[in-house]
Amino acid sequence: MRIITLNANGIRAAARKGFFDWLPRQQADVVCIQETKAQEAQLTADHFYPEGYHCFYHDAEKKGYSGVALYSRQEPDKVHVGIGWEAFDSEGRWLQADLGNLSVISLYLPSGSSKDERQQFKYECMDFLKPRLEAMARDGRDYIICGDWNIAHKKIDIKNWRGNLKNSGFLPEEREWLDELFGPVGMHDAFRRIDDRPEQYTWWSNRGQAWANNTGWRIDYQVVSSGLVDKVRSAEIYKDERFSDHAPLIIDYAD
Repeated sequence: MRIITLNANGIRAAARKGFFDWLPRQQADVVCIQETKAQEAQLTADHFYPEGYHCFYHDAEKKGYSGVALYSRQEPDKVHVGIGWEAFDSEGRWLQADLGNLSVISLYLPSGSSKDERQQFKYECMDFLKPRLEAMARDGRDYIICGDWNIAHKKIDIKNWRGNLKNSGFLPEEREWLDELFGPVGMHDAFRRIDDRPEQYTWWSNRGQAWANNTGWRIDYQVVSSGLVDKVRSAEIYKDERFSDHAPLIIDYAD
């Protein structure tokens, strides 16, 4: 089972950069996209509904902002649009497909870098999600939560860690939240199960020469419940082409 997640930073922009030409060759079973920045009514071209997939979108109410998508080869038993919290759902940040005993989720956790109010909202989202994630870790289902979590977990997950200790995305409170998520809560960072190398990044600022110098952050994850930990077979951050300021994260799981 192959699952791909990508923050597209605008799905129409990613399309222009060749994402939908690249995607069919990957033979993914599920594709999760974040930051579509579009209303589904604007996505009239066929490539936004790739052949062979059941395609779902959850748009933000605000046009040109946020939004998530999920494509699945298998028709889901059920699709959950949103998580049941208006402040979160109005920004189009959660889309869940139930496939037998497996649930795959496309998640876009807010960034807090623009202003203090957004950082506070990010903390509210973290507080809201934690008990939900705790319950999911224990309910007997398998979960793969794909997306842009907007937090680099450890020093090896960010190039300039010393310079970012007071910046959103690498704040102590955010990193401690991931410590708990990957500890007592009972979820797992699928990529780090099989790749412990430093400098494996999924996002690079458009400022300066961040991409050229690999001055990046690893903020895109596939977070799995315990039943899938030993089924992670391979992981790749695809960087041969650039569809976004993020790179696709591709993980293969045993059946």
